Amino acid sequence: MKELNPTDPIGQNVIKLISNVCFSVFVFSVLVFTVIAITYQPPDPWESARALTKVFTEVENATFQTDSSVLKTGEDIGITPAASPVGSVAPITESTIEKSEEEIMKNVTLKSGCGDSSVVNCSDPRVLIAIQRFNLRAFKAITFLDYQTPVNGSKPDECDVSWRFRNKKEKSWRRYRDFRRFKMGFKDDCSYKVVRPGRWHSGLNARRPRSRVNATRNGSRAKVAPPVQDDEINDTIPVLGSDSALRKGKYLYYSRGGDYCKGMNQYLWSFLCALGEARYLNRTFVMDLSICLSSTYTKSNKDEEGKDFRFYFDFEHLKEVSSIVEEGEFIRDWKKWDKTHKAKIPVRKVASYKVTPMQLKKDKSTIIWRQFDAPEPENYWYRVCEGPAAKYIERPWGALWKSKRLMNIVSAISGSMDWDFDAVHVVRGEKARNKQLWPHLDADTSPEALVAKLQGTITPWRNLYVATNEPFYNYFDKLRSHYKVHLLDDYKYLWGNTSEWYNETSLLNGGRQVEFDGYMRVAVDTEVLYRSKKRVETFYNLTSDCKDGINTC
Repeated sequence: MKELNPTDPIGQNVIKLISNVCFSVFVFSVLVFTVIAITYQPPDPWESARALTKVFTEVENATFQTDSSVLKTGEDIGITPAASPVGSVAPITESTIEKSEEEIMKNVTLKSGCGDSSVVNCSDPRVLIAIQRFNLRAFKAITFLDYQTPVNGSKPDECDVSWRFRNKKEKSWRRYRDFRRFKMGFKDDCSYKVVRPGRWHSGLNARRPRSRVNATRNGSRAKVAPPVQDDEINDTIPVLGSDSALRKGKYLYYSRGGDYCKGMNQYLWSFLCALGEARYLNRTFVMDLSICLSSTYTKSNKDEEGKDFRFYFDFEHLKEVSSIVEEGEFIRDWKKWDKTHKAKIPVRKVASYKVTPMQLKKDKSTIIWRQFDAPEPENYWYRVCEGPAAKYIERPWGALWKSKRLMNIVSAISGSMDWDFDAVHVVRGEKARNKQLWPHLDADTSPEALVAKLQGTITPWRNLYVATNEPFYNYFDKLRSHYKVHLLDDYKYLWGNTSEWYNETSLLNGGRQVEFDGYMRVAVDTEVLYRSKKRVETFYNLTSDCKDGINTC
């Protein structure tokens, strides 16, 4: 065969043709790459089940087990409506105290001499001024909102006073209450001074208890006087009010799907999807207050139905910022209408999540009823918000706050340490036992290792709160030789059968006792951890193991 000569016109044409083809392919590739680079949008991380678990359960700088983590809600991350609620007050500062003092001095006639220094007139407004100034210096972690007039304590030189406050690390406008007993004295110029403050909730004469009525097993009613009464909680169930109200409204109703009895974080991710769709459609969301608690959080290690949404989350805030109606009330009114009226209520049944919110936007039916009868994972509520719908549905994170009752426990624990404490988060449990994924975790969180590590980080004899999933209470005894150690179980009285939490949750539960379950424990542990001044984390400070196992750092 004759060899191809480069100087041959045919050979030159072939080489030129190949060059043109290669150059065209290169140009086309560049063009395609450029178009993709301009128009490409990364896939929603929530589309992936693994990404869903990782992102949704991730808590900034916290390392609770993924299956037992508690997500940050609206009051933690500052997603709240712009307007403050009616009745909100400005914080008390040194400037406001000075103005109050000026007004007092105009209207108060000072007596010559200090008089009997062993007796304090607690109703004297100057006593409150002295206490307010002391509190501003002593409790820098909280914002003081208002005070009640001081009352007499148990001794002539003691005054009890109550105030409302907000922790500076909490983004919500919720208010908490403390009442303390102060030992008072006089300065050289006969003005009042605080000699010694009392502990958290020591000012018993300044508290405002209110008799409550609980149902007993035999059906009788018993009065219970809780030690503290939070009269700012109003989580009653809203009602439609009349048949005509039902017919005039527009509703979005979700049947139970595969999310029921899944982890709490998946439930919330799905619930907020549903609530977001209701807002997008400008409809009232029909809400099932009954929650099935996953076995991850129960003592029985089994899924437990019949838990009330209000045990875990702030229903009062939710109904203030969202249009919702409770499912039981709604179904009763719906059935009553259909029985008493010839014209039935128009209902649009939607069998698949693939019918998008955009397709339902102009639907005029009174009720849009989404049904989730397909097998998992086709029956998860959050599927409604995937794909193109993700651009239209915004999950209303600001509508979701943790239960005020749980947050009262958080405040009580933090307040008992005068808001001046450090914390260490010690992850053990299943992770410490799994040496394949976490080969060093068990040794790095041993009592000896904890003492050695913390001594170089936490100042000796500080209040040290230990947030942990370690079930053995005495596991941290070696730390007690160096710190004032506090564990969640030191505060069992806050949810025991004489506590405010116990009485309030029992009322919600028809008079039946409510278990302080695993999710509540982790929620409280996490929130106390957030309020510490210095925080030591397991996977960031105590061990070199990766949070999610080997090769995941």
